[in-house]
Amino acid sequence: MSGISPTQDTAAAASSWDDLVTTALLGTDRRPPAEAAPGREAPVALLDAAAVATVRRRAGLLPGRAAPRPEPAPGDPRPALPAAAARRLALLLADRSGGGGGRRGSSPDLTELLPQWLAAANAHGYAAPPQALPALLDAARGRTDLRPAALAFAGPRALWLARLNPDWRFALRAAPGGGATLPGAGDGEAVRRVWEEGLFAERVALLGALRARTPGRARELLEETWRKERAEDRLMFLDSLRTGLCAEDEPFLEQALGDRSRNVRATAAELLSALPGSALAGRMAARAAACVAIDHTGNSAGIVVEAPLECDPSMERDGVAARPPAGRGERSWWLGQLVEAAPLGMWPGRLGGRTPREIVALPVADGWQGELHAAWSRAAVRQRDAEWSRALLGAPSAPEAGGPGAVSLAERAKLLAALEPGERAAWVAGFIAAHGLSEAFQLLGVCAVPWAAPLGRAVVDALDIARDAGSYPWSFSGVMGLAERCLDPAQAAYLDGLLAIPDEREDAAPGSGGYWAEAFQRLVGTLRLRAAMAAELEPDTP
Repeated sequence: MSGISPTQDTAAAASSWDDLVTTALLGTDRRPPAEAAPGREAPVALLDAAAVATVRRRAGLLPGRAAPRPEPAPGDPRPALPAAAARRLALLLADRSGGGGGRRGSSPDLTELLPQWLAAANAHGYAAPPQALPALLDAARGRTDLRPAALAFAGPRALWLARLNPDWRFALRAAPGGGATLPGAGDGEAVRRVWEEGLFAERVALLGALRARTPGRARELLEETWRKERAEDRLMFLDSLRTGLCAEDEPFLEQALGDRSRNVRATAAELLSALPGSALAGRMAARAAACVAIDHTGNSAGIVVEAPLECDPSMERDGVAARPPAGRGERSWWLGQLVEAAPLGMWPGRLGGRTPREIVALPVADGWQGELHAAWSRAAVRQRDAEWSRALLGAPSAPEAGGPGAVSLAERAKLLAALEPGERAAWVAGFIAAHGLSEAFQLLGVCAVPWAAPLGRAVVDALDIARDAGSYPWSFSGVMGLAERCLDPAQAAYLDGLLAIPDEREDAAPGSGGYWAEAFQRLVGTLRLRAAMAAELEPDTP
């Protein structure tokens, strides 16, 4: 063997294996094995030879080159979780059963408590326990609603793990710039290098970060390369100007009104209309004022509307879409866009010095009230005007489409967002007292959590009334789920009187009494568990 080189030995082994494969394909009758042992049948000899060759091939494999050792995980300077809170997190992450269908029983749903726990832990500024990170990332992978809070809690180590496990790559996609480290605003050279050479996600993240700290610097970068950017990129970059939008942005946005992309023009017009002192807002105010006026011909004052007869090129340049969606008339479509983009501060002077509440209360001729109020509602939401929002919401007891107020519950929910949390909660509590819970679900969704005490009591009282009325219990499951997440845990004692199974009325849904008792037991249990979770997160808890 000393005269045979390793290369020759390897070649001979490969040739022998190829011969065995060829014999197997052709069959031993047509081609007997070359190395058959005496007295052995050809098929058996072939298998024996193949077994020997297989062992030889496996024994001859060389170990692969070791992969480079990963960089150490970054540190997390945040304080560690209290021990009780860490144990609670492990329990919440271990319960992956999900809500499922059918009756939920009286036990709290731990999967619904995890988002609240994460929000509270982030508010305290704790770092995630390293041993909990894999389960936390798995939970966030399966539930997109968990991802922002889960990744904030997991911190920089989540990105480190995501680079090692393809199943967790969503964490990199969710991170600014795809997880890349962005330069500080003071490092001008690094900022310019990322802006000019970085990936699109890195550039978007950089622009957003600069916009939050130095809005003018972000706008300057955008101006330098604006004409060279693709239309879809220009749209994304322009959208970042919503953060810190100010009068200094107007010249750039005014220039963007002439962009060759219709979507870019529309976004620029929307941003300019959010600046009440902009030239575009002034042009829209003049157009809207020509369409809406006080009517003095009757015995009492009212509003008369004359919608535009055409959408001229100057209107289109200022963001007015000429072509209405299906089912909308052209003139009402143009009118709504003009009023929506006009500064709300112009209307008191235009309409006789009246306040927003007095303006909204005026009758509108020829059936234009719904269109006009809806446009004012969109303007109040865009301009975040609390006084106009309050006027358009009207009294909580007013019917959805009657009298002053928005034309739909969806628009009322948007208007509520402009009010302070306490006023918002009080308005929704009044709405529930007047209309019950059947139409209040989307209004409850915009209220601050935990619900203020008056709102919480209004919800519980309405649920109690629905139970006593023999209502079909499952129709309130959505509100009950919201109550479990949003009621103040301090109100658990207020519910103690609702835990017994009530006497069922003859016209009640079968078994509804047991369901209601079960649902209230689950609600009380969830509130008490939330209180315990909050106590465990306090730093001084032993």
